[in-house]
Amino acid sequence: MTEAAINNTMGCETLGSQSDDPETKNEQPIFVGLPQSPYHEAIFVFVVCAAQLMTQAGLSLSIAPLQDISASFNTTPKELSWASAAYSLTVGSFIFVSGRLGDIYGHRLLFIVGFLWFGLWSILGGFSVWSNQRFFDCCRAFQGIGPALLLPNAVAILGRAYPPGRCKGMVFCLFGAVAPGGFTLGATFSSLLAQRVWWPWGYWIFGITCFIFAILGYVSIPYVRQKKPREDLSTFERLDTYGAITGVSGLILINFAWNQAAVAGWAVPYTYALLIVGILIMGLFLFIESKAAYPLLPRSVLVGETGWVLGCIAAGWSSFGVVVFYYYNILEDLDGNSGLLVTAKWAGASASGACAAVITGLLLGRISASVIMFFAMLAFSAGQALLASMPIGQIYWANAFVIMLITPWGM
Repeated sequence: MTEAAINNTMGCETLGSQSDDPETKNEQPIFVGLPQSPYHEAIFVFVVCAAQLMTQAGLSLSIAPLQDISASFNTTPKELSWASAAYSLTVGSFIFVSGRLGDIYGHRLLFIVGFLWFGLWSILGGFSVWSNQRFFDCCRAFQGIGPALLLPNAVAILGRAYPPGRCKGMVFCLFGAVAPGGFTLGATFSSLLAQRVWWPWGYWIFGITCFIFAILGYVSIPYVRQKKPREDLSTFERLDTYGAITGVSGLILINFAWNQAAVAGWAVPYTYALLIVGILIMGLFLFIESKAAYPLLPRSVLVGETGWVLGCIAAGWSSFGVVVFYYYNILEDLDGNSGLLVTAKWAGASASGACAAVITGLLLGRISASVIMFFAMLAFSAGQALLASMPIGQIYWANAFVIMLITPWGM
């Protein structure tokens, strides 16, 4: 619900794209059009939505089979928590600049490169079974750069393929609806392969699938010739290089500090020192953006309705990651369920998310997007509250079942 309403409200453009671009500020939105036949359009939508599907499936690759992976590295699930955190860290940090890269070099190109990168590091993550946990964590971190390239460029591709209207709203609802299904799909196959075959096969098969989607993207997404850049605007300025360096660095340090605090504790000096440095760098980033000719973060993005929407996105998707991570860990570590059994208990989230998407698509245009956003945030909040209050050993049909049903309605 959240993402569909946001994309429909904000015009489906990536941060720092056309709205503040000196080359396009006074131009009308660009709609590149769709493949001619409904068959080709269906393939086009499926391939672009696969960016969201595979992003959430990639998140589940280390959450569902956590027990099997930790056993192969002779470590504990807690010590292996960085495998999930590293993936989310790079997705959240590098997504900051990938939309701008798509504006300059082409959203289609960045979409294809994102899947190729995603596939490469997924396969290397499987080969880390012959190395060590640190290499596995690094593979997960580099793996997350793939979704960071995919998501904003997928949004831009869909946003420029459909003019404003109900059809556009339904397509973006579909884009959001595949998220819970993607997590369930990835969790099912990764836990099944971990229990019946060997956990690296989940990464190898996932990587091959990413390569297939890269080929399908090359074939199905219409090619749009990039505009020739203005001669008085260098690539360095268009990329907002100083802003990109400080923004990504600040986000990485802040994310690292918060995640490492759960492992090492706040009493360790480097934990809070990195947090302080990260906050200072983000302050420097905001200063650079206020002076940049072509800011990576548009000046209007942190105020008014847009700032409120982005705050909801950040809070909502953060809470989703918290819910699925602790949902699996509580039911596996404390209740003694296998990863495959927990996935079966979470599987209904796919159907719940699909229902939420359809209903949201029907409501868009009839009620305010802010009302939809309000109920989406309520769904995320209810999922968090139920998870926090779930007692160990409780019957599945109580908190765990309701969490699975409610949380996808925020997405």
